[in-house]
Amino acid sequence: MSSIRVGVGGWTFGPWRSHFYPEGLPQKQELAWASRQLSSIEVNGTFYSGFKPATFAKWRDETPDDFVFSLKAIRYATQRKELATAGTSITRFVQSGISELGDKLGPLLWQFAPFQHFHAEDFEGFLALLPPSVDGLALRHVLDLRHASFDTPECFALLRRYGCTAVCSDSDKYPTITDAAAPLAYLRLMRTAADCPTGYPPAALDAWAQGARDWAQGTGACAKAGPRDVFAYFISGAKEQAPAAALALIERLK
Repeated sequence: MSSIRVGVGGWTFGPWRSHFYPEGLPQKQELAWASRQLSSIEVNGTFYSGFKPATFAKWRDETPDDFVFSLKAIRYATQRKELATAGTSITRFVQSGISELGDKLGPLLWQFAPFQHFHAEDFEGFLALLPPSVDGLALRHVLDLRHASFDTPECFALLRRYGCTAVCSDSDKYPTITDAAAPLAYLRLMRTAADCPTGYPPAALDAWAQGARDWAQGTGACAKAGPRDVFAYFISGAKEQAPAAALALIERLK
């Protein structure tokens, strides 16, 4: 059965202590509280540095049974001229202890630099390096492709061949790349506005809610691909409004 998970990027952000968290909540309890309001969180810290297995185990134990973390993979694997040379960095990240999350391990996000263009041979070389599993856990790989040259049938065909998904970004800075036949839907919604109480205007949230239902149910424009899991994260923009946007989208999906 397909699911729709909605969240934000991270859980430690000063302004959220007046916008999202209850007054006086100890900082060490923020993950536990946030994970009971949202259904997923995208972890950004793993993009910049490695974490110990004990840290992933701690996150697992502090969150509800049905909660899921998406992890942004280490930048050394993707911020390079030749993607097909990333094998060592990919292996180091995947084997860093992320399997401690168990069933709470969601998609792994591989974020490309905006200067990276689509070159079929190099891109396929990178996809071939992504492991299908770690310690018995199946892995799902999503790629944040930040250059319009990736928005081609050839790129989508390679992604599907290796069971991977292109991120669908709603952004002023990066192209919106959508593959209706991808094995899952991964949305990064980056237009939250400081002067909007719900981050996104109500009409925009209505539209994203309907799109998420179509992906999850295999209806509308997604009918040919069938149902698939959906992950939607409010990232960047006016970050202080991200939790409000996530909660408003969750309310629409009930």
